[in-house]
Amino acid sequence: MPGAIHAEGLVKAFGDVRALDGVDIDVPEGSVLGLLGPNGAGKTTAVRCLTTLLRPDKGTVTVAGIDVVKRPHDVRRVIGLSGQFAAVDEYLTGRENLEMVGRLYQLSAKAAKVRAAELLEQFHLDDAANRTAKTYSGGMRRRLDLAAALVVSPPVMFMDEPTTGLDPRNRLQLWGVIQDLVKGGTTLLLTTQYLEEADHLAHNICVVDRGKVIARGTSDQLKAQTGGERVELVVHERDHLRAAAEVMRGFGKGETTVVQHTRKLTVPVSGGAKLLAEVIRELDTRGVEIDDIGLRRPTLDDVFISLTGHAAEEEERDEEDEGGEDGARAVGSGRGSAGVDQKESLR
Repeated sequence: MPGAIHAEGLVKAFGDVRALDGVDIDVPEGSVLGLLGPNGAGKTTAVRCLTTLLRPDKGTVTVAGIDVVKRPHDVRRVIGLSGQFAAVDEYLTGRENLEMVGRLYQLSAKAAKVRAAELLEQFHLDDAANRTAKTYSGGMRRRLDLAAALVVSPPVMFMDEPTTGLDPRNRLQLWGVIQDLVKGGTTLLLTTQYLEEADHLAHNICVVDRGKVIARGTSDQLKAQTGGERVELVVHERDHLRAAAEVMRGFGKGETTVVQHTRKLTVPVSGGAKLLAEVIRELDTRGVEIDDIGLRRPTLDDVFISLTGHAAEEEERDEEDEGGEDGARAVGSGRGSAGVDQKESLR
């Protein structure tokens, strides 16, 4: 039985760029799917197709059992969306922004006021509730945008890099909000560049690159595919990086990663703590002084680089430009069915 969010053979092209090339997605009800991939991989395009902002060229897409292409208005009534860019009305106060979204969702004036007050407190914005949003910092606008996405606690949520611009304290606070939503039965599709975020929140992970799904599974399953442990060390002097890399290559079972500015080297190994002692002896013999050394399991960062061959921070491809940032802002500024309907002309 298809999940609360389901896509088969999803295709979307912008000119010669095939942003999505046969993507399959399935998110069981009440779970979190982490959609990972480098910039330009197709994550935001997938979210836009799933939330009715873009019409897919091919494929079948359903949300909460509703066909996204055939019944977009019905889909909009059961979803919430927080896009990559904070979408708030700068000339309204924080309180007025939330009350407006509540009214778009057809809450009564009294219910909209009560819900706005709850969210302002939950997102630590109550002190700034009566200030216009244009006076907010970037992080405050982001929190206000996220609060707006949760006005009616929809059964299906889409969050496209929701913690971008948040400091560590507010990021952890949002993680708690997400976990509470899922405990209450909400289904969530989450895209993120913070791999530890997916590790912490997602029940399952789907890795996309160049418009295709290249891996899927739980965090532990993906880490197991990468295999082995990692020796990580920091040399005391940058001049010792070359010698340390030569030592590490002698013990490693894969490519040695060197980060110049942090003086850190990482290499996959097998042999556990016994091998670590041998590495330390060899470094000492070569006169390489170290500040830190340790043995660790693979992280999602290792998985990501192993699968895609590059880091998550590569430059965006043209597919992210199609529809533009304004398209992402448009849905955010009108999350109720009335607000989204006004943006039909964008497609």
